[in-house]
Amino acid sequence: MDDLTGKVALVTGGSRGIGAAIVERLAAAGARVALTYVEAADQAHELAKHIEADGGSAAVIQADLTRPTAAPDAVEQTVRELGRIDILVNNAGFLTYGPLAEVSTTELDRVIAVDIRSVFLTVQAAARHMGEGGRIISIGSCFNGRVPGPNFVLQAMAKSALIGLTKGLARELGPRGITATIVDPGPIDTDMNPADGETSAFQRSLTAVGRYGQAKDLAAAVAYLAGPGGRYVTGTSLAVDGGYTT
Repeated sequence: MDDLTGKVALVTGGSRGIGAAIVERLAAAGARVALTYVEAADQAHELAKHIEADGGSAAVIQADLTRPTAAPDAVEQTVRELGRIDILVNNAGFLTYGPLAEVSTTELDRVIAVDIRSVFLTVQAAARHMGEGGRIISIGSCFNGRVPGPNFVLQAMAKSALIGLTKGLARELGPRGITATIVDPGPIDTDMNPADGETSAFQRSLTAVGRYGQAKDLAAAVAYLAGPGGRYVTGTSLAVDGGYTT
């Protein structure tokens, strides 16, 4: 397992699903972890208790990332409570789909606020505290490489914005020894996209392996990029999608 002893990580949207799996994996690797949540307070605190019972350290931060101040505030709270920040995982986001004609301005603004603006603001704040060996990892989407049909315009747009951000960060922060990467998941079995859901058969058919992945598959990729093995990986994406984009 990648050794993250002495490191501090912040995972946005870390109370459940993929985010919770990432929090658990980073903590198991030795990192002290802060996680944000919006409404799932019980889940967030239960996860923190579980980590602490195993000898780890976790901080829980309530953060509504639709508010511009929430992202930098979460970074500053992480630094106050855990002393520093070495790893940022931008996981929070909305799974949104539907016909182009039915996308409301309210829905558009919410996706842009969380999936794009909050990522930028969190990175901006975290970069001020990071030093040599810093890691910025964003959770993208398999739609960055392949959009299989209609109704995914908003999701594809929002996640594709992370590509340009990550390439720009790699160039700007590389001289400081900070890397920036994306992990692009395919169909992952979570409560937001269950493996027995209405569209699960179609999603499985698009993969090379014919099945859904698990949240721990994404967490393993994040831990690799956050650890010593990821020190020479920057400005690029890692697809964890079961061959969805092949």
